[in-house]
Amino acid sequence: MKNKKRLIALGLAATMVAGMVTACGGDNGGSSNGGGSSEGTEQGSGTEGSDGGSSSGGGELQVNIWDNYQLDGLQAIADAWTEESGIKVNINVVTWDSYWTLLSSGAQGGEMPDVFWMHSNTAQMYMENNLLLNLDDYIAKDDKIDMANYYEGIVNLYNSNGSQYAIPKDHDTIALLYNEALFKKYNVDTPTDDWTWEDVYEAAKKITEAGKADGVYGYGVNVSNNQDGWYNILEDYGAQVITDDHKGTTIGSEEGKAGMEMVRKILTVSAPQSVVAESGTDSLFTSNLLGMITQGSWMVNTYYTAENSADYKWALLPYADVNGNGQCDEGERKSAYNGLGWAASANCSNPDAAYSLISYFCSEEGQKKQAELGVTMAGYVGASDAFINAFEGTDLSAFTKIEEEGTLFFRPYTRNTTVWEDALQQAGGFLEPWQNPEDPELMSKACDNAQTIIENAIANE
Repeated sequence: MKNKKRLIALGLAATMVAGMVTACGGDNGGSSNGGGSSEGTEQGSGTEGSDGGSSSGGGELQVNIWDNYQLDGLQAIADAWTEESGIKVNINVVTWDSYWTLLSSGAQGGEMPDVFWMHSNTAQMYMENNLLLNLDDYIAKDDKIDMANYYEGIVNLYNSNGSQYAIPKDHDTIALLYNEALFKKYNVDTPTDDWTWEDVYEAAKKITEAGKADGVYGYGVNVSNNQDGWYNILEDYGAQVITDDHKGTTIGSEEGKAGMEMVRKILTVSAPQSVVAESGTDSLFTSNLLGMITQGSWMVNTYYTAENSADYKWALLPYADVNGNGQCDEGERKSAYNGLGWAASANCSNPDAAYSLISYFCSEEGQKKQAELGVTMAGYVGASDAFINAFEGTDLSAFTKIEEEGTLFFRPYTRNTTVWEDALQQAGGFLEPWQNPEDPELMSKACDNAQTIIENAIANE
């Protein structure tokens, strides 16, 4: 009965995740490292078993992902694995919403894909229900995989009770994206590495005022995209959505209210939420109706392939000059980071082959190839340099510079992240100040409410 209740809870969690555009992915509905939009199925590849397990002998593996932009690069890597192993890999691209619905249905019916992406919103539920292949024995025998080589936050995310259930596929950071042509048109100075959030506000205000007749706004905020949006500002001001021990929050603190006050100010000179809800920030930006947005590294290809991509520039994420000394001190410029994990079904028919493919994707060689092909930044520390050079004519250094000149914090999560994330976006959470940013009291009250919402959600996990 207990396991049945847990599986029911898993189904409910998947439904909630499918209904949200959290942890980035833009307006198409994605998640960290992938705005899943496209549908369909593509063929794939496979790889010779590393020391973690032999995978030779034919057959095929079913792999599910949600981001069509990553398909070609991952397919190329998988094809190299197939040449060595003789095992075909079918990579199925599923939309973000459908991905979690199908995975949940498969978990309850016993027919999950062999290998698939795991995400911070749902990892705990899948691990606790023993739905993922335990990788401990494979990793111990695999000389290509050392968990110390990956970003610690991602490693910990996919570890439960001391066992590893996924290996980091990638990591992401956030940067400021701006339309250089609009800045020039309205005679506004373009962003620099020295910009604060106050500078963002002032520039957005100028563009919004000057562009009123053209329907242009200085800034766009998709409030449901927390990882690439307001999470970063809140952290810059010294608060945490979820504390490091995953048992609390400081969103209702003075620091939290200061951060959310900055968010409120920016909202007053941004596209109204009614406009954002109708069109989405990505669409508004590529339609030349927004001067600035913040976005994650997983969305680079979307803007690189857009019609007016030559006008789009990436800048270092601004900072909060909390102490007013005119320079960025430690802790005042932060970027959320997250990472997907390659996982396998606990009941897959060929676990050795499944792990071997995961090992190939996550090895240093595989991670560098992923970056070189412009798929995503690597989950393997130090393997992302090639990603920055993968998009000719576009300076993407802001995404790696933040790791040197700022501070990374792992995307906030708890056992049931979607419970409080969803509640924060509703009435009684931040919905009122999102929609009515002119009233500072609404935002302050919402911070108090958010403190209670998160504390209650954690207490009930």
